[in-house]
Order: sequence, then structure tokens, then C-alpha cells
Amino acid sequence: MAFRVLFVCTGNICRSPTAAEVFRAAVAKAGLTRQIDIESAGTHGYHIGEEADARSISFAARRGVDLAAHRARKVVPADFTAFDLILALDRGHLQHLRAMRRDEHRAEVRLLLDYHPDQRGRDVPDPYYGGDIDFELVLDLSEDAAEGLLNHVRVKLSA
Repeated sequence: MAFRVLFVCTGNICRSPTAAEVFRAAVAKAGLTRQIDIESAGTHGYHIGEEADARSISFAARRGVDLAAHRARKVVPADFTAFDLILALDRGHLQHLRAMRRDEHRAEVRLLLDYHPDQRGRDVPDPYYGGDIDFELVLDLSEDAAEGLLNHVRVKLSA
């Protein structure tokens, strides 16, 4: 059975699909594609069914990360039993997810940057109303957190 990870931001068109696909690339490079399932979702349904933001697609593509197939969806209660780890991209999302999670749910809920070597407890800033540098920062933070996250999942897989 695969270890399942869900990345969550607000509308599921910028941060969470970017972080999910960056992590998917790290998982593939590690040869763990069959052992780890990766998805993303939003806390709100503003963009259900839409593609990722065009700027996210463009900046990710420059780094070899493909967001073209992404379609936005909203977090649902069933996600808390379907996934092992749900990663919020900021503390507002974390609060929202913790409010949705029930005691009987198995999913652990954490911040993505808890796996970053220098940014534990911090937010991945929303690039939506920003410029190029903001989209680059999402990629930088996601890439830097991916190694720590992968190490965490490896431990879970070996348990």
C-alpha cells in the first residue's frame, strides 16, 4: 500500500499544485513512484476544475516541472482517511485543515515548511497577486522542503 500525501493551499492553482509536482519529481528521482501517491487540493472551491495558474505552469516548466494536467479540487472530509499526510502551505490552511480533521481520521496534518531545513513553522507566501519573484520563491521553497519531506516519508515507509 502506498503512502499518500496531499498538498493544500487556498484555491489549488498556485502553491499546492507546484509543491505537489516538485515533490513528485523528487519521488521519481528517488525511484519511489510506486510507493508514494501525491495529490493537491484547496481549502476553498474558487477554482474547482480549473488548470493551474498560467504563471505557475510557466515558471514550473522552466525547472522541468509539469503542471499541465492539473485540475483544481477542494479538500473533502474523506481526504483525512484517504491520505497519510496532509500538508498545508501556510498557517491559515493548517488552521482550516485542523478544524476539519476529526479524531477518527488517520491523516497527520502539518505545514510543508516543517520539512524545510531553515523555514520550519513558516508559510509559503501566496504568489497569486505578486510577480515573477513570488512564483520563483514558491518553487525554491518547495524544492528545498522536498528532501526533508522525502526523508520523512522514507521513514514512514520503512516502519
